[in-house]
Amino acid sequence: MNEAARIKRATYHLYTFTISKLISTFGSSVYAFGISLYVLSLTGSAASFAINLICSILPRSLMAPFAGYTADKYSKKAIVILSQGASMLAVAGLLFYGMMNGLSLMAIYTTTALLSISSMFTSVTFSSSIANLIDPDRIQRAMGFNQSAISIATIGGPVVGGILFGFVSMNVFLLIQVAAYALAVLLESTMNFKLFTVRLAKGVNELEKTMLTEMKEGFSYLKSNRVIMVIVTTAIGINFFFSSLMIGLPFIAVQQLQVEATHFGMIEAMIAVGMLAASIYFSVTKEVQFPLQFAKRGILGMSVLLAGMGVPLVVGMSYGMTVVYFLVLMLLFGITNVFVNTPIGVMMQKDVEEEYRGRVFGILESMAMAMMPLGYLLFGLLYDLVPAQYVVGVSSICLIALTSYLMRPSVLKEAHPELPKILSNQPEPL
Repeated sequence: MNEAARIKRATYHLYTFTISKLISTFGSSVYAFGISLYVLSLTGSAASFAINLICSILPRSLMAPFAGYTADKYSKKAIVILSQGASMLAVAGLLFYGMMNGLSLMAIYTTTALLSISSMFTSVTFSSSIANLIDPDRIQRAMGFNQSAISIATIGGPVVGGILFGFVSMNVFLLIQVAAYALAVLLESTMNFKLFTVRLAKGVNELEKTMLTEMKEGFSYLKSNRVIMVIVTTAIGINFFFSSLMIGLPFIAVQQLQVEATHFGMIEAMIAVGMLAASIYFSVTKEVQFPLQFAKRGILGMSVLLAGMGVPLVVGMSYGMTVVYFLVLMLLFGITNVFVNTPIGVMMQKDVEEEYRGRVFGILESMAMAMMPLGYLLFGLLYDLVPAQYVVGVSSICLIALTSYLMRPSVLKEAHPELPKILSNQPEPL
């Protein structure tokens, strides 16, 4: 295939990938919201809701390294189609079970766990395939479109889920999810996952390696690449400390400041609005020249915004001012979130060698996801014991210190040797 034909095919991938991601992510968001409402209406128990959340997070965290190994070892296209097909079959199975026996909590928990695993295989494989599907000059645009799809699903999923839950039966609700996954599979089956591959055919010795050996090689590669290791470690820290935001936002706004549920819903939605705005910006602008430095500034900005959550508890504000303050704060948080994720995502697509990309993304997802339940538990306890403004303030300081250390000038210089000398505290080598 000549270069012009490859670029034309990459353009097709750019839009097909975005539409497919939008359909599958939107479907997952609608399912998650609708099934959560169903569990709460069925049991009236917060514990039952929490178990469903655990069934979504825990399998994803445990299976992500294996998904990364699979993405590196086998056909990415086959994995994406099979995993999306598995998501479709899982929801279809719940639909069939519900029609025969009525929905039960155990059936819902099982389906949630299966969907968590299958969607994680899709996510990790797609993440490791972007540089194979899209030409290098448009990877940032693809990442921007990807974030836009996620943001639209985050905003629209609960709305559509709530409407469907209120106006159609659960069987119709599940049937719509099956149709969404089927459409995503059809789109993905037309994509060429080897369009920009630079990977050579595996030799006999490579084919004979065991799964454990290849997974260890993924960890060894990660440890040997200082810059990528810094990115993974920083991502773990961000997920842990920003658990204080996920727990603290409803606690501070609703519990302590008595913000009404309608206004709080708007506040949460502003995160996705900010993400969407920033994603559109990255899809049309030039590629960031120094992504690690850019991301560092974004993380420091997010850290300041985290501390800002405690300001209304210290400074007296009217109810209207409090709502406006949180709306602006969460909008800025959504923007800075994408300002961190997109440049780093582009950097990893280009800097991680293709044969290790799946395992690196799998390890990143596994370790980052593992921090969430731990963070939820710790900060949930802290908010009951310590004034909330101190919790977010100390979390902010810890994240600033962690980022400043991990992304210190010597690391930035290693990631971007062309950075001006003034950004490094180390002298140029002789």
